[in-house]
Order: sequence, then structure tokens, then C-alpha cells
Amino acid sequence: MRDVLAVLAGGLVGTGLRLGLDSVLPHEGFAVSTLVANTVGALALGMLVARLWDRVPSWLRAGLGAGLLGSFTTFSALAVALVSLGAAGDWMPALAYLVATMALGLGAAWLGLRIGRPRATAPLDLVDE
Repeated sequence: MRDVLAVLAGGLVGTGLRLGLDSVLPHEGFAVSTLVANTVGALALGMLVARLWDRVPSWLRAGLGAGLLGSFTTFSALAVALVSLGAAGDWMPALAYLVATMALGLGAAWLGLRIGRPRATAPLDLVDE
């Protein structure tokens, strides 16, 4: 029950942050606010996973991950942005938006893991050499 309440509380905060971002960065044509939210969310989750995940209780992981960042970043908003961009029949802007979202999201997650890792430990190996 504690996990559920943490997700609800985190979701309330994340949704409020997303609404604020959407009001500052409007959705005309290219959905900049969705791109920013998903990139920032990937960075934040990477930092949290690297720094806290193994040291905090499950309810806090649920509240921060699924609740706060899950409601701040949204796949459904990405899907709507892609369909809206391609609605005119030219899918190249939608493809560019998808590539930008994936590249920025993966890059931000990688950077978050690098920034968030404790300094006293060995470097984080993301690729087997």
C-alpha cells in the first residue's frame, strides 16, 4: 500500500510539473515540451538509478520512478506528437522527431548514469569491451 501511495503522490507532483512545462513551451507543430520532458526525465531517472536505487526503499523508488518521472514523461504524448506531425502526409518531420527523441533520451539516460554514480566506485561500464 505504501508503494501505491508513493506513486500517487509522485504522480501528482510529476503531472503538475508537466503541466507547467506544457504551458511554458507550447505544442505548435513540433512538440518541444514533450521532447524536453522526456529528455529531462531520462536524465533524472538515470541519475536516480545510479545514485539511489540500491539504497532506498521500494516505496521511494516507486514514487520517484513510476510516480514522479512516469507522469512527467509520457509515451502517449510522444505518440500523439508523432501522429500529429505525420497527419499532413509527410512523415519525415515525425521520423526526425522520433530519432531526436530516442537519441536525446538515450544520451540523457547515459549521462544521468554517469553523473549519478558514486565517485568512490569504479567507472560504470555500459558497453563490454
